[in-house]
Amino acid sequence: MTVEPAVPKEWNRSEGAKRDVLAGGIVVAAILLFVGTGSSVMQSVVRTIAGFGGGTDRVLATMLILNIALILFGWRRYDDLNREIRERTAAEKRARYLADTDPLTGYLNRRALLAQGQALIARAASEHRHVALFLLDLDHFKTVNDIHGHVAGDRVLQIAAERISAILPPSATKARLGGDEFVAMLVFEPAARPDIEALAGQLVTALEEPVPYDARRIRIGCSLGIALATEASATMETLVRQADIAMYHCKDEGRNRYIWFQTGMEMAVQVRNQIENGIREGMPRGEFIPYFEPQVDIASGRLIGFEMLMRWDSPEYGMILPERFIPVAEESGLIGELSLHVIREAMESAKAWDPAVSLAVNISPQQLKDPWFSQKLTKLLVETGFPASQLEVEITESSLFENLPLVRSIVTSLKNQGVSLALDDFGTGYSSLSHLRALPFDRIKIDRSFITAMRGSADAQAIVVAIMRLGESLAMPITAEGVEDEATAIELTRLGCTKGQGWHYGRAMSADDTAAMLAERGLLRAPMLPAGGTEEPLRKTA
Repeated sequence: MTVEPAVPKEWNRSEGAKRDVLAGGIVVAAILLFVGTGSSVMQSVVRTIAGFGGGTDRVLATMLILNIALILFGWRRYDDLNREIRERTAAEKRARYLADTDPLTGYLNRRALLAQGQALIARAASEHRHVALFLLDLDHFKTVNDIHGHVAGDRVLQIAAERISAILPPSATKARLGGDEFVAMLVFEPAARPDIEALAGQLVTALEEPVPYDARRIRIGCSLGIALATEASATMETLVRQADIAMYHCKDEGRNRYIWFQTGMEMAVQVRNQIENGIREGMPRGEFIPYFEPQVDIASGRLIGFEMLMRWDSPEYGMILPERFIPVAEESGLIGELSLHVIREAMESAKAWDPAVSLAVNISPQQLKDPWFSQKLTKLLVETGFPASQLEVEITESSLFENLPLVRSIVTSLKNQGVSLALDDFGTGYSSLSHLRALPFDRIKIDRSFITAMRGSADAQAIVVAIMRLGESLAMPITAEGVEDEATAIELTRLGCTKGQGWHYGRAMSADDTAAMLAERGLLRAPMLPAGGTEEPLRKTA
């Protein structure tokens, strides 16, 4: 038999009021009775003590004692009522605070912001003033939780809230929408827009500063979108949506900045959402496929490998280059799943290649924030049967800046599996020499921007020469990207570059075209035969 839990009765204000009135009436009656009988009883008591009377009337004495008891009861009830009122008032105030406040930062929550913000807009409009709504999103906050833990993430949020409060005026309405999103609303005179922009710039600068935590310094940053309300008809829902659109525009522009909302941004958000939905729906349908760009030995022209590039073969829009969808995949957190999906397809195709032909794959900076990335890639090698010795993982230099210890752990694990490592886009990141010393790279890839500018820029050529000499001193071979003509190839050969890729050697090809090229050059593995069997030649059928 199921026993229903006891549900406490709700406080009935009318019943409580009736009891309070009844108690009050009793006390008033007791006081009147005391006034009426008390004087007579007290006179009798005094006469008896003085020896002039025969004693007090017992009935009157009893009534007096009863009156005193009732008065004491009333006083106690009055005191209890006052205490109950104080406790109830404090409890209601605490409940309102909890209902309206984010417990981690002390800011308003979303519900309270929408209510108070709408009243703020109406009041500002009546005074012919404007309202600016800041929507601030911490950059890479998910990585903080993934790498340092949720306790560290909470501390980062608290520090961010403290920095926001230190910069904004006390009159600003501040709220945390949830996660790592903060909102601030400021009322200002129409001519004071530069002051609003100055505050936004100060917020971006303040949140760029690393957050100290447990002997570490956690780097964040922020993207800040600003929406403007000039009339009472503006709604909080519209303002928050517009500021959110501007904030995502900041992220597309490179983060660590602020941007005012503009009408044209809505179309960009719609396009972004279409791309994100297309990625989610296209992966299981096999729309994302690998293409392969040849890599050759510059001196001999011999084909020695391919770099895998991603393509989106959309049934609606046709072949889409990675520049269109990779940034959206990174921003939406889909890049890890998408990259491994296409790498699997590339390995399935490449396991038919000659062992002398390598496969190079690019790894997104977001994937290097995943502590399990090495295990995921190793799992792909095992499941596809692709030799680890034929795989080269390319890591961009800029992705090493945030968490070098984690990257070191990942690349060391890959090296232990036999995978080769290349430092991609060398010269465009930070602390290049320290990275080459700290991580076990096998190869350096010069960014194509230096190669394409080499013939017309003495500075670019000097950088290429310096990288070549650095590679020689570290015994690391050099790959040049963006080789587009014979003259550049000849110059790179003279400088000692061993490996090149670019339009001069061929554009990226589909898996079928790549297999056809390798077959022409005799660079496909011989087909495997059943044990004890022989390969039967294909016969032409009628």
